[in-house]
Amino acid sequence: MTEQLAQGCTQRRYEITAADLPLSCPMPDSRIWDAHPRVYLPIEASGQLTCPYCGAEYILKSNYSDG
Repeated sequence: MTEQLAQGCTQRRYEITAADLPLSCPMPDSRIWDAHPRVYLPIEASGQLTCPYCGAEYILKSNYSDG
């Protein structure tokens, strides 16, 4: 099982858009979506966050707008 988890968390940086919100890690379309407990990340305020479980970095593309 450890081998599967490592394969599911190999990408370390993700660029996302407003269409991906609300952001959760792992993302629902990830190859191994259950690699760790799903955690929702409030990326809208800062534009960038790191998952506390796997260290994946998420960056919200600048075309996101609040309204």
